[in-house]
Amino acid sequence: MAHLIAIDQGTTSTRAIVFDAGLAPVATAQQELKQIYPAPGWVEHDPEEIWTATVATVRQAMAKAKVAAKDVAAIGITNQRETTIVWDRATGKPIHNAIVWQDRRTADACAALRAAGHERTVADKTGLVLDPYFSATKISWTLDNVAGARAAVEQGRLAFGTVDSFLLWRLTGGKVHATDATNAARTMLFDIVRGEWDAELCRIFGVPASLLPQVRDCASQFGATLPDLFGGAIRILGIAGDQQAATVGQGCFTPGMMKSTYGTGCFALLNTGAGVVHSKNRLLTTIAYQLDGKRTYALEGAIFVAGAAVQWLRDGLRIIEKASDVNALSQKADPAEQVYLVPAFVGLGAPYWDADARGALFGLTRNCGPSEIARAALEAVGYQTRGLLEAMHADWPAAVNTVLRVDGGMTVSDIAMQFLADILGAAVDRPVVMETTALGAAYLAGLKAGVCPDPAGFSKTWRLERRFEPAMDEAARARKWAGWQDAVRRVRTVPHG
Repeated sequence: MAHLIAIDQGTTSTRAIVFDAGLAPVATAQQELKQIYPAPGWVEHDPEEIWTATVATVRQAMAKAKVAAKDVAAIGITNQRETTIVWDRATGKPIHNAIVWQDRRTADACAALRAAGHERTVADKTGLVLDPYFSATKISWTLDNVAGARAAVEQGRLAFGTVDSFLLWRLTGGKVHATDATNAARTMLFDIVRGEWDAELCRIFGVPASLLPQVRDCASQFGATLPDLFGGAIRILGIAGDQQAATVGQGCFTPGMMKSTYGTGCFALLNTGAGVVHSKNRLLTTIAYQLDGKRTYALEGAIFVAGAAVQWLRDGLRIIEKASDVNALSQKADPAEQVYLVPAFVGLGAPYWDADARGALFGLTRNCGPSEIARAALEAVGYQTRGLLEAMHADWPAAVNTVLRVDGGMTVSDIAMQFLADILGAAVDRPVVMETTALGAAYLAGLKAGVCPDPAGFSKTWRLERRFEPAMDEAARARKWAGWQDAVRRVRTVPHG
């Protein structure tokens, strides 16, 4: 039983990775996930497609690795956070498509709750801002817009879960309705100081407590898979939201350590230790991980569009055939041109939280073309990250001079990572093992299974692949940053504050 399996259910794909006892990846299987856009600003997934892909990729990865269920010590699950599924407890069938974290349909509901004076209560208890990003208003929308849903809740027939919870329910044949503290912390219904669901928040959002899963440590006994799924029962011993799993996978167990993941969006987490740091700059306070009943907290900055901007170049503008083409195209950009892409396709995240802002290109001249736009898409990631880091430094001065550890699909782009170091004026470290989200999930499961070292021991296994040092002069950095700030101001619909 020397192997571990990570289920990495993300926004654009579902993956399964088999790791050996040394936490080296042995085999991977992946399936792309269809994005559903029922209306402008709405984003959904088909939960049945997620489930089918999860089972298929685990089976494929096991077959590639030539391992059987008896060879696997445990499964760890990591998932796109905040994405909301409500299902029937008797049948296990979802009553609506999954409403994805990017979805903005509840912007008006959030505005009404702010106008009613609930923003401070939400912030104090959850560390979050009142925004459509989180699960609570998505649950309310589902209950209010699916025929018979409210009546079904009153009869105790429905269950809510983020994707991890839905998969856990299905994997265990409906025996376990649970989640971990990191996913619970993203619902806007969980008191992160007391570590439990909050009755007042449930009343505010109109979410009956009977819908909610049990909350456990990230490394915990979550049950076992049905034997017929993978040729035998396999224990499920780890769960963490994708950004928290990446924080674990990057070995960021010491206060002051920081990681930033560049996938569909970009998410930077700064470990603040056992203390809750309430942001004055509209960052999120969240749970980084919970082990042995002890919570470790983090400041988080969320950018909704990072790699999704490259997908837009591919699928929307059709100026590249595959995502990796963006690098060669951007290298052809005229350095004399300064084009800014503000990728507010689904609003702006931290530190603005402007749900109604929309994307725009600025600085176009007759000389601009696909190359300049491609370059602007890569640079947008660096600019947005700098905005997060400046807010973090203001909230927690101890974070100054922190080296940024990066991971995610976009980090394979040397161009994007060099610009990131340049615009930050700080070092950026890219690890040898890039699959840090899956690695974190596998580690948590292995920790509970007793086949992985403690966090201090695990941290020592982290290895640097490349460090990007800033090479841009200060005058150019200041000029480019001022141009970006002006571009963002132009798309804003609400004042900063």
